[in-house]
Amino acid sequence: MAEAATAVSGITSSSPLPVERSTILINVEFTGGLEMLFSHTRIHRISLPTVDPSTQQSATVGYLVHWLCQNLMADTRKELFVLDGRVRPGILVLINDADWELEGEEEYVLKEGDGVMFVSTLHGG
Repeated sequence: MAEAATAVSGITSSSPLPVERSTILINVEFTGGLEMLFSHTRIHRISLPTVDPSTQQSATVGYLVHWLCQNLMADTRKELFVLDGRVRPGILVLINDADWELEGEEEYVLKEGDGVMFVSTLHGG
């Protein structure tokens, strides 16, 4: 870890400088059948880049959705999860157990340890 030395009245002390991480760890969960699109695995702990390379802005839920489609989705039927680049209607998204509409939807900036759950309400008949 990098350290900075500071001198006050002839006394020198070292204190750690904040180190910027290039990734954050978040928990992603798929239920209601969506897990079949992601290797039949319900819970994933992923290391996500802290910056969306396409915008050079902090990683958001919108970026997470794109990242999931490009890096984690095993099934080729992407349209079951996204439509026109957005989460498909009929899929509920919870951020830390709260409806994403209360958190800013795709614009929510992800933080270390966040939990994002995708719940499909779509059912065949």
